[in-house]
Amino acid sequence: MNNKAEKPAPALIAKNRKAWHDYFIEQKFEAGMALEGWEVKSLRAGRAQLKESYVVVERDEIFLVGAHFSPLVSASTHVRPDPTRTRKLLLHRDEIRKLIGSVERKGYTLIPLELYWKRGRAKLEIGLAKGKQLHDKRESIKKRETERETARALRRG
Repeated sequence: MNNKAEKPAPALIAKNRKAWHDYFIEQKFEAGMALEGWEVKSLRAGRAQLKESYVVVERDEIFLVGAHFSPLVSASTHVRPDPTRTRKLLLHRDEIRKLIGSVERKGYTLIPLELYWKRGRAKLEIGLAKGKQLHDKRESIKKRETERETARALRRG
């Protein structure tokens, strides 16, 4: 019998499905985000998209660019919300150094994968990734289709 208490699964806010199609994800990192109050409210309402977003490194800091957090109508009257503003990501200094080294020397890209809640805080999972060529994408599609067909055959079996 397992004595450890089961950890609750993080509540998913948004997922970047296209990232898995376009990139080979080598390694994942969990980052916090510096958010404004209206952004937290819109995340609680599940109004975020990572579709067109990417992660950049500037002056030894890491930022999320292009993520869209739709502001709520009732969120704030005195603040002008910018849905696609650049948001600072919070990581440990060693992790930042490692990511900068990989991006600058080895030709990797930083991709936002998932946005979720963990212990009441919004977290972003970023992936250290290499871009896929067209033939790699086709290969992934073929592999996925064969897995589906074998699963169907086993169910009928």
